[in-house]
Amino acid sequence: MTDWEEQSAAEQARRKANLAREQAIEEGLKARKDRGAEKRAAEEAGQLAREQARRKANLAREQAIAEDQEARRLKRGKQTPE
Repeated sequence: MTDWEEQSAAEQARRKANLAREQAIEEGLKARKDRGAEKRAAEEAGQLAREQARRKANLAREQAIAEDQEARRLKRGKQTPE
């Protein structure tokens, strides 16, 4: 092998190694991005479930208050002297 052929082979090996390194980095970044997206999706689903539970609890509390107020109103109406 001549010096030029050796240099060319070494340069090809360097380029191949650099390309492999860049691809590994890109794959790592993609995997990290995918995990982040999965995590965000799970967090958003959890947040949605918590918000729905909160709304349901608030509605039940408001209904209980309204029923209590109506019961008190009816009770006051029956206790008035005739």
